[in-house]
Amino acid sequence: MKHPCADLAGSLLCLAACCALLTSCGNTASAPTADFVRVEEGRFLLGDEPCYFVGTNFWYGPILGSEGPGGDRARLGRELDTLAACGLRNLRVLVGAEGPEGVPSKIAPILQPAPGRYDNALLDGLDYFMQQLALRGMKAVLYLTNSWEWSGGYSQYLAWAGAGKAAIPAVDGYRAYVDYVSQFIPNARARALYADHVRFIVGRTNRYTGVRYADDPTIFSWQICNEPRPFGEENHEGFAEWIGETARLIRSLDPNHLISTGSEGIVGCEGDEALTERIHAFPEIDYINIHIWPSNWQWVGKEHLAEGMDNALALTDRYIDQHMAIAERLRKPVVIEEFGFPRDDCRFGRGTPTTLRDRYYGAILERLHASAAAGGLLAGVNCWAWGGEAQPAHRDWQPGDPYCGDPAQEPQGLYSVFGDDATVALLREAAQRLAR
Repeated sequence: MKHPCADLAGSLLCLAACCALLTSCGNTASAPTADFVRVEEGRFLLGDEPCYFVGTNFWYGPILGSEGPGGDRARLGRELDTLAACGLRNLRVLVGAEGPEGVPSKIAPILQPAPGRYDNALLDGLDYFMQQLALRGMKAVLYLTNSWEWSGGYSQYLAWAGAGKAAIPAVDGYRAYVDYVSQFIPNARARALYADHVRFIVGRTNRYTGVRYADDPTIFSWQICNEPRPFGEENHEGFAEWIGETARLIRSLDPNHLISTGSEGIVGCEGDEALTERIHAFPEIDYINIHIWPSNWQWVGKEHLAEGMDNALALTDRYIDQHMAIAERLRKPVVIEEFGFPRDDCRFGRGTPTTLRDRYYGAILERLHASAAAGGLLAGVNCWAWGGEAQPAHRDWQPGDPYCGDPAQEPQGLYSVFGDDATVALLREAAQRLAR
């Protein structure tokens, strides 16, 4: 998810019929998927069937799978069963966080507290999570790090590489954060530490299934980073080279799975459309990602959500169209893998209305349905984010609070899709339409 302060710098239930894995691809509700998803002529295929999907973000799933702090396997099972009962099976997931705990606006517990040192309970949680997906015929997009501070990411690898104490937006300000993380692309040591992490995770064998991750069709895609950015025009060339270099590394370790960038698209490339096309043009990158955040990007004012809706919808259509033009040139599918809209009046408690959000979601889903009907290149969407049965304990997340989809720097519940939201029926119907 995008950091909300980034709006100032550059003016996400039923979740997936993963690639309509269990719906439009013709599988039954209980049968695990036997094949890897692939891309041919700009379309996802599973077996010989085209795949279009409605999905969600569920970044904390592996934490719930842990038997250590933060873990709740009973809840994980219930959430996955709820999603599977809707026929929705594409989950976008964070592999794990990096660095120390106790940092403001940062999730916990931490998978990699020091370079090359991993929390065994969280590795076990990741393995268990993947096993549970496989049992339900679901798939995961696994992103390997983050450009934002809420899980460590860029800034943590920089700190480990000797770049000094990491700046924290909530403490030091957004400008100080950008100045700090702008060092990641030119810092060879930080990038090498991240590459070691990639090798470790992609090369892992699941302790529950005995299957190497590289051989596990439960993985839909490896993703280089959540919302990777160059953080400065001087880094654009190096950024593109890093994306290509990392994609080639993953491909050398795993010939079976799709690879994606995790990019927001043109906004994430700081307005550089040519750079957006370039990072998605690498042959190892199989499809195009975009994220859309009308409120965070100031397409609509938080105090005037209803009045600004038409503008938000118009700019959303324009943003999608820009990327569809890139997709046509590259002949690759597009996934809108993050999109979100606040609850009415920017409230965030369970049970508060989602009238405006549902209108916005409806427009995104209509774009997908039109594409699917025409055999088009817009192939999937993942809303941000699944909150399910969570009952937020505080406005700002604290260790020990339930995970509800919003990361630690966001009000808990603002963008979450709870199980009793009206939004769930909208997403369920969207998946059913794709199945039909």
